[in-house]
Amino acid sequence: MLVQQELEQSPLFRNISYEEYRRMLTCFQAVQRSFRAEDLIYDFGAPKNDAVGIIERGTAQLIRIDEEGVSTVMEELGPGGVFGRTLAFAASGEDSLEVVCRTPCEVLFIDYSHILKRCENACTHHSILVQNMLKLMADKAQALSERIDVLSRRSIREKLMCYFRQLSEKAGTETFTLPFSLSTLADYIATDRSAMMRELKRLREEEIVRSDGRRFTVDL
Repeated sequence: MLVQQELEQSPLFRNISYEEYRRMLTCFQAVQRSFRAEDLIYDFGAPKNDAVGIIERGTAQLIRIDEEGVSTVMEELGPGGVFGRTLAFAASGEDSLEVVCRTPCEVLFIDYSHILKRCENACTHHSILVQNMLKLMADKAQALSERIDVLSRRSIREKLMCYFRQLSEKAGTETFTLPFSLSTLADYIATDRSAMMRELKRLREEEIVRSDGRRFTVDL
């Protein structure tokens, strides 16, 4: 079960009080499960897998695996992060989507049908939850659009600068913090890590990019 602070960070339970959240878990017949690092949490291709998962503790990643077995990180998930078939676009062809633990995780699962069915008590917080679900779907569609914008660039430099521009716009300043490690950044822009590091080095030498760990400043 989420604690108060974690609940406030969860996009699925936004504007829902802690007491309402506790009642909803019983009403929705929520199930909590524990996972070890590297465990498979969720397979989007599994039959009858319509649950919505909420990360309560730990970190995980949404990973796309193409027909050649190459993995690409699509999304980082921390406490309050939400995933599920209803919140992601289906993989095409032989590709697959999975959620995998990066650290030990505790995950809450709610069957999607319990979220959508009409509440017998006409609870306001149930309606808010459905609204939050729709907002999540819209946000994930926007994130996919941004990802496509990055991946459509031809060179590694163009991909990096496109992504840095997106982060800068969200931060409202030329200085921002990467939401993940450099290794994951290489996965995010779908390129070789060594080649990406060489390009980052050139950008630093040209004083287009300055960085300290995951903290970046970009001359746009």
